[in-house]
Amino acid sequence: MKTAADILTCRISELITAGPETTIKDALRLMAKHNIGALFIEDNGKVVGVWTERDHLRNSILPEFDIETARLKDYMTTGLIAAPHTAGIYKLLDMYLGLRLRHLLIEKDGTYIGMVSSGDAVRAALVEKTEELEKLSSFVNWEYYENWRWDKK
Repeated sequence: MKTAADILTCRISELITAGPETTIKDALRLMAKHNIGALFIEDNGKVVGVWTERDHLRNSILPEFDIETARLKDYMTTGLIAAPHTAGIYKLLDMYLGLRLRHLLIEKDGTYIGMVSSGDAVRAALVEKTEELEKLSSFVNWEYYENWRWDKK
């Protein structure tokens, strides 16, 4: 079964980060440039939060929110949840559903090595299931079953 580490090898494994003082407008530009839905906030080399598309939706309707001056530090989500690099894709899917998340940091030896989105995990699960079905199909020969003779006595 594929793991979080396997998923990371199939995509950009670099963790895209921004500083806590980055404006929301600049954060959106960075996310658009890298085609990502979450940006991790790094302060002095340590990941301290995450800012997502969902955070933007939730906060952009607040009266005091100004995209030009708002800083990530004021709108980011803290209390990060990570999955071990050895977590299987179905464990990741369980975490996304159970915790209502769309992005998970992947951790190895106490260090964050990347991020896997729920879409990445679903795609990996579909690829794995497709491969399983193709393998099973190669074992099953329908001609054998079609030529069975059922003797009724």
